[in-house]
Amino acid sequence: MSVLQCGSGDLPGQHYLPSSPSTVTWGRLPTSATEPVLRVVSGATVTIDTVSHEGLMEDQGRDPVAFWAEHDLAAGAVLQDAIDIAREVTHHRGLDGPHVVTGPVHVEGARPGDVLKVEYLQLRPRVPYGLVSSRHGRGALPGELPVDDGGTLVDRYSQFCAVDLTAGQAVMRYGAGRQITFPIAPFMGLTGVTPVGEKALSTVPPGAFGGNLDVRDLVTGTALYLPVQIPGAGFYTGDPHFAQGHGEVSLTALEASLRTTVRLTVLTGAEAAPFGAGPGGPFGETPEHWIAVGLHTDLDEAMRLAVREALRVLGQVRDVPLMVAYSYLSAAADFVVSQVVDDVKGVHCLIRKRDFPAW
Repeated sequence: MSVLQCGSGDLPGQHYLPSSPSTVTWGRLPTSATEPVLRVVSGATVTIDTVSHEGLMEDQGRDPVAFWAEHDLAAGAVLQDAIDIAREVTHHRGLDGPHVVTGPVHVEGARPGDVLKVEYLQLRPRVPYGLVSSRHGRGALPGELPVDDGGTLVDRYSQFCAVDLTAGQAVMRYGAGRQITFPIAPFMGLTGVTPVGEKALSTVPPGAFGGNLDVRDLVTGTALYLPVQIPGAGFYTGDPHFAQGHGEVSLTALEASLRTTVRLTVLTGAEAAPFGAGPGGPFGETPEHWIAVGLHTDLDEAMRLAVREALRVLGQVRDVPLMVAYSYLSAAADFVVSQVVDDVKGVHCLIRKRDFPAW
């Protein structure tokens, strides 16, 4: 079984950052008082071994070896950094978020008012398996699911998936010899900059700082733009995913650990404005699309915010008049629900670049 333990194999970044008890926060985001675990210059590339929280959580026993043994995985198939974090990071409590967050990374020269451009250069699976989970009181149907085979509500349901990394396919088995297969498309569910304030925020709700956005379109070859909140930006990432449907309705995606290589670039002034983040927060870009993001506890309001952000993008990036842009969005853009399970819900708009003349 192919397993990428910390530091083994190819490390393509200029810097390497392992996930360890000394480089992660668990369940809470960093604050301005959190000491950076790495310092880099603008434009540097960093390879980060990120860790999924599945198998580490309190309701899973906080013993990854024992948890994955229930799914017929040998101890050697379990990541050592996951074992160390579950054993040694004692500050995580049940009321915190679930996510293991690696960072913060101080980016020299970043100041409030700037934008941090995060380019996803490589997202490489570290293990050939993952888990989709649902928990009582969470997900899109909190009063109805999860249930056991008899239809009785239960506290937790976990669906194991084996992954064929060569074929890029996940396998979800059920019943007697029956299975569902679907493609994997790895991405980081949680990427952000450190928010302003002394209180360490839960990792669950996303915000203007980014965080737990769960925008599945941000795969290898894409970029996320984040408005810098504090000097040095305080970049972090976590919540690695192998695959996710828009909405993430059961609570989690196919959660599994990734080796993530990013380039971190500080954009300032006029350079930051057109392709940077709007007043409401993060902005995404793929080779094919600009991605406008709306975030709010109310899904209707998240939709309205995504529309306003898409209008801003078209006005700033291609000088499209307001009502022309509004008409175009209605005729040709795709608004999709990013996720409905993170307290603050997300809607993002995919705007095709090819529809607009190049300048």
